[in-house]
Amino acid sequence: MKNRKLPPIFCILVVVIALGFYLQSCERMESKDVEVELIILGTIQDAGSPHIACMKDCCRNIFLRPVTDRKVVSLGVLDHKYQKSYLFEATPDMPSQLKYLKSCTSWEAEEIPQGVFLTHAHIGHYSGLMYFGKEAMNASEISVFAMPRMKEFLYKNGPWSLLVENSNISVINLNHNQAVELSHHLIVTPIEVPHRDEFSETVGYQIQGPNKSALFIPDIDKWSKWNLDLENVISTVDYAFIDGTFYDGVEINHRDISQIPHPFIIETLELLSEISDREKEKVHFIHFNHTNPVLKKDSRVKAKIEDAGFKVAQYGARIAL
Repeated sequence: MKNRKLPPIFCILVVVIALGFYLQSCERMESKDVEVELIILGTIQDAGSPHIACMKDCCRNIFLRPVTDRKVVSLGVLDHKYQKSYLFEATPDMPSQLKYLKSCTSWEAEEIPQGVFLTHAHIGHYSGLMYFGKEAMNASEISVFAMPRMKEFLYKNGPWSLLVENSNISVINLNHNQAVELSHHLIVTPIEVPHRDEFSETVGYQIQGPNKSALFIPDIDKWSKWNLDLENVISTVDYAFIDGTFYDGVEINHRDISQIPHPFIIETLELLSEISDREKEKVHFIHFNHTNPVLKKDSRVKAKIEDAGFKVAQYGARIAL
């Protein structure tokens, strides 16, 4: 059989892909002043971007030229002082997200975190647990923090129940507004929010570090359905990562928008238009649908949000808590 040379374009593609994975590691934290750090590991809605079966311009070119920074929504928290890592959401992108999180540690960390916090039972927020099973790493007793209905869902439905039966995971009970003390300077508190709760309740989290705190609500129905006032909640934290799934209703022109009642970014901007500039700077929109124009390079919509004083969450951003 004759040796065949690979086409130059193929070689270039391999190099580009390899370089993309290489660039997806961050510098290890050197400063001893940062004890707890939050890292954005994903900003995209459950089904990712590009989106399955999408033929629109928002996805077409990405299928042809993949990007490496469009990961399903997730946060990582590193406790540098006690050398522990935590993951918020178990997404389909979890393997690469954990690889990235490990690259940010200030110690020789294991790739598997000390705990995984789940918000609810929609596919992008828990399905990454599959990687802990026998078909993948066959993990041992990984702590998974979950609300009562979420825990029941994992216990009673396969294949997730096998993770419990095989001791791949150990599910730890959470309760609304009851703090979990991970260390004396890292506390996590679940907060129930209204959402489509077919299989489990839905929560956001307040993450309290030694100096600053963050709110994480990737999924919620309209703010008016919440029994808390968004403006007041934002005033209690230093950073707020909140549902920015859709910029407006125009981008969803093939489905009944009433069946996916996330707050539009334009609605949230209006709701918070009268708060101070300092409070606006706390707000980072996250959990973007593949149709959301904020994802476009040099997006005018993104510029409009930032001109109004708010922020758009960016993959890989690191924030000291």
